Amino acid sequence: MQLTLSVTAFVSALFVAGLSPAECKADLVSCRLWTDAQLPGLSMYGDFIIGGIFAIHYYTRSEQNTYTRQPLQPQCSGRSDSTLRFARAMEFTIQEINNRTDLLPGITLGYQIYDSCSAVSMSVKATFQFANGMDPFFNETDSCSKSAAAAVPALVGDSTSTTSISMARQLGLFGIPQVSHYATCACLSDKRQYPAFLRTIPSDHHQAAALARMVKHFGWTWIGAVRSDTDYGNYGMASFLKAAQEEGICVEYSESYYRTQPRSKLERVANVIRRSTARVIVAFVNSGDMRFLLEELARQPPPPMQWIGSETWITDPDFLRFNMCAGAIGFGVPRSVIPGLREFLLDLSPAQALKSPLLTEFWESSFSCSLKGSSEGARGCNGSEDIRALQNPYTDTSQLRITNLVYKATYAIAHAIHDEGCEMCSVSINVLLIYFLFNHIPLQILNQLKRVNITTKNGYQVLFDSSGDPVAVYELINWQVKKDGSLEFVTVGHYDSSRPRGQEFSMSRAISWMGQQREVPRSVCSESCPPGTRKAVQKGRPVCCYDCIPCAEGEINSLDCLRCPPEFWPNVQRDSCLPKPVEFLSWDDTLSVILTAFSITGAFIAVCVAAVFYKHKTSPIVRANNSELSFLLLFSLTLCFLCSLTFIGRPSEWSCMLRHTAFGITFVLCISCVLGKTIVVLMAFRATLPGSNAMKWFGPPQQRLSVLAFTFIQALICVIWLKISPPLPLKNLKHYKERIILECGLGSAIGFWAVLGYIGFLALLCFILAFLARKLPDNFNEAKFITFSMLIFCAVWITFIPAYVSSPGKFTVAVEIFAILASSFGLIICIFAPKCFIIVFRPEQNTKKHIMGKVPSKAL
Repeated sequence: MQLTLSVTAFVSALFVAGLSPAECKADLVSCRLWTDAQLPGLSMYGDFIIGGIFAIHYYTRSEQNTYTRQPLQPQCSGRSDSTLRFARAMEFTIQEINNRTDLLPGITLGYQIYDSCSAVSMSVKATFQFANGMDPFFNETDSCSKSAAAAVPALVGDSTSTTSISMARQLGLFGIPQVSHYATCACLSDKRQYPAFLRTIPSDHHQAAALARMVKHFGWTWIGAVRSDTDYGNYGMASFLKAAQEEGICVEYSESYYRTQPRSKLERVANVIRRSTARVIVAFVNSGDMRFLLEELARQPPPPMQWIGSETWITDPDFLRFNMCAGAIGFGVPRSVIPGLREFLLDLSPAQALKSPLLTEFWESSFSCSLKGSSEGARGCNGSEDIRALQNPYTDTSQLRITNLVYKATYAIAHAIHDEGCEMCSVSINVLLIYFLFNHIPLQILNQLKRVNITTKNGYQVLFDSSGDPVAVYELINWQVKKDGSLEFVTVGHYDSSRPRGQEFSMSRAISWMGQQREVPRSVCSESCPPGTRKAVQKGRPVCCYDCIPCAEGEINSLDCLRCPPEFWPNVQRDSCLPKPVEFLSWDDTLSVILTAFSITGAFIAVCVAAVFYKHKTSPIVRANNSELSFLLLFSLTLCFLCSLTFIGRPSEWSCMLRHTAFGITFVLCISCVLGKTIVVLMAFRATLPGSNAMKWFGPPQQRLSVLAFTFIQALICVIWLKISPPLPLKNLKHYKERIILECGLGSAIGFWAVLGYIGFLALLCFILAFLARKLPDNFNEAKFITFSMLIFCAVWITFIPAYVSSPGKFTVAVEIFAILASSFGLIICIFAPKCFIIVFRPEQNTKKHIMGKVPSKAL
């Protein structure tokens, strides 16, 4: 199956690899390459050749295809010295492995390192050379053997996601493992499409989520977004925008650019950035594209902006020359140290540089001389050039980040080869090589790579999850200004995706923001709405752009105006609902204290009057006014004064039932006594008429019975009321919006008005009878005083009804108490005050003759 798959893939790739279909016979007896194979930039022979592909150049130039002749090979330009350091780090690692005795003993590793120039065509061509070798001729036997045993068992690279995707699709057909050090596209984690792809750099899925959380953490809801128009930029930005949307972040613009696109597109993107209102810009851009963008912006610098960078460019020292990016922050691969690497990089002579076109170009451009002698005005290199004096990314090993990932990738492949051949360690080297040659070594190394769990010589762990990805660990990098005005990378925090949710970040230093300010810059489309208002999204704009509209009364401003529950009310800030204060006539209320004082005073007066009457119970004025009913009336008035106290305090089930029934029964008892006294006056007058025996029908037993009967009827009404629908505590939420009135509900309104109606009926009857008896001939006619008392009583309770209905909150109860006290004081003053005055201050009038009117009037 592996053989058939390899041959099929080989045929399908003929055009890409440069094979001539016209010269490739149907039976694959002989095929010839159209052009010469691409030579590696750096190479060394070994028992096993490890492949390497790095984007050492970031731009390609090619002539327009006329389709009349064979097109020329693309020419690479725009060298990246930092990427050259990556390639040489692979050289260093392989030499270090070869010098070890505990890893691959007796086996020498070699390498072939190619420059992809950040171009898919170049990387695909190198990929097929890795899979099939560089022989110009293929016959049936060779092609099959080369497909069964690839030219390389594994390779490191490429430096970009787009080229790595193209490579992974081809290498996956042959089962050749590819370990990338810099391809971060989250799409490469899909093992169905890329079964042989692994990497030592974290997936952009983690970086995008971390960037979105960081933007949210600093309160930025209005940002701009720029991306490379490549798989790296498009997939990375898509992941970021999805995470940003979940965090409530709005994007003013999202622009893309690729360095091979027309300059007009670059200028348009730069103008969008200059005109934007967002002060924060997230750039998911690879280094090559970012260089073009920053150079264009430097022509006409935009207002100060807070740059948020992806790991591809945020740690690239080439960009430290752009001062407009001061304060930029982003996630970078953790910095590391590789012992011996700097000495290896600096151990480069002109003779060694001549052996490699990449090193030759580096040497000549760094020292502005020609290694091949003077030509076309260029001076020849004279050997005085000192590479240690160079200050460029190639010699800078103070910020080894991606370089360490190359180091880890190379070690992972070496350990996989070692683990696969460990069972054959006892045999000779030739037997071991033959074993690998005919046992599909790439697939076996791939299986070993998936299980690798090692620690490199410089102390870094290497392992892969089921998707071929490492654990996402980043440093939070900040571009800070040094004392001399230049920029430097400063690690201000760390991010570890293996930590629990919410604990991934850990800050270690203060961040220097754009313009060297210490306060976090603001970037919002609309300022936060003040308390009591809600957001209204502006038509045609993102949700972060809104107007502030006042909320209705009783609503708080959350994401929208929300009405508080019935028993809650907004706080002063209008951002949360608090329980409404409960209002009732409490004991510590000033009004309650005053009413309590009047109530106790009234009860005390009633007791004092009773004491006076008892002391003078044999006196004519007491005996003439029916002393028994008088004492009962004073007792009922005392209860009337005291029952007003049941209306004060927090309403409860028992207090609500007690206050209304006690009020109704005591007042009926009081009015019944007054009514009895009125009837006695009338009956006494009729008894003085000749032939009348009315008093025998209304003697003391009849009086007591009438009072009992009238009171029993009221008690029966109260019992029926309490049985059917008693008054219970009630929270009145309608009268006031901002507070709760705790009151006693009436229960049955019919029962309440029946109690009041019955009292009113007896009072009206008493008033009529007293009014009729007011002019009866008597020196001390009690009917006149009862008439005044009933007049006051009826006036109080008639005015009570509208006052009770219209009074707010606790004043409703106060009105009811006032009516009880006023009517009670009216009764005791009108009926008993004149008698007490005569008993205490006019004892000479407290005689039978005076009462009967037989004392002659004094002459004037």
